[in-house]
Amino acid sequence: MFGSLSRVIDPHVDQYLLTDQGEVIVDEVRRHWMAILFPIVRLLAAVVIFFASFLLDPDVAWVTMVIALGVGLQAAWRILDAHMDRFVITTMRVFRVHGVLSQQRATMPMKRILDIAVEKPLVGRIFGYGHFVFESAAQDQGLREIRYVGRPDERDATIQRVIQRAGLGVSMQSPEEDGQS
Repeated sequence: MFGSLSRVIDPHVDQYLLTDQGEVIVDEVRRHWMAILFPIVRLLAAVVIFFASFLLDPDVAWVTMVIALGVGLQAAWRILDAHMDRFVITTMRVFRVHGVLSQQRATMPMKRILDIAVEKPLVGRIFGYGHFVFESAAQDQGLREIRYVGRPDERDATIQRVIQRAGLGVSMQSPEEDGQS
């Protein structure tokens, strides 16, 4: 039961790797818990309202039950949507996979990243999250903003290290390391 459920609610980002090119995941980033704080509060409020409606007059109770059910389903959908949203840093690129019923994927090769802006609102600085804004060489880009990234400074440094390694990797290897003699 739970095995088939996990197949449905996991985005399976490893299937998008270019393993024949030697691409490996450096970091898989789930959305920070603050992204689901308000949906969790709404879900809990919906549960309380649903059960409290049993104490009301039956003519009114069904209305509050339907409202609570609607709010609860919407909150559960937001939580599932946040769970299915993954930002992945690999040795060759960054990409984002998101979507519940249908999945969308946006990719940006490391060599196309011109700039990464890290935005940390006050609440984000307190709770340890931020938002990434990517600038690339492309006019129209599918991967522009990643919201609710936990430990954004560490993730930014990871991307910068991967970019540096990708840029220095070929020129820094000796012929023996390249497999050439």
